[in-house]
Amino acid sequence: MSRTINHLLIGGLIIMGIAIPTATTANEAGLKLEIVNPKTLYDPTPNGYSTAVIVPRQARLAYISGQGGQDATGALSPDFAVQVRQAYANLRTALDALGARPDQVAKLTVFVVDHDMSKLKVLTRNVQEMFGAALPAQTLIPVPKLAIDPMLFEVEAVVILE
Repeated sequence: MSRTINHLLIGGLIIMGIAIPTATTANEAGLKLEIVNPKTLYDPTPNGYSTAVIVPRQARLAYISGQGGQDATGALSPDFAVQVRQAYANLRTALDALGARPDQVAKLTVFVVDHDMSKLKVLTRNVQEMFGAALPAQTLIPVPKLAIDPMLFEVEAVVILE
């Protein structure tokens, strides 16, 4: 084994050794996402995400494309909070189509037009409502605009399937 890989493996074991899982979700096939929030890092759970999520080795992954705040007709509200709520409803619809639940989401990436702290409160509330204690890993990326000009928010997901 190369020296670099050996160091990475040792580093991974050390990180796993000091990490304290705060929640574990289960599903019918026995596949579990292990949520890891090390005590030596800032606690991200009040902001609606987890530091890391370990996907079981035997899990199949699905990638859900970015879901915006469009309703079934394609209409977009000009209100950020309405778009976020609709985007999470759209994400839930995509999960349902896969036969998956929110506790099977390992990672979210969210894109926010003209991000500020007031928008973070809206995001946090919606994530906590959808995921409860099973908060996925998450990255927020502020952007100047999205694919459609009136679009203010988009969320994509990585999901484990049973």
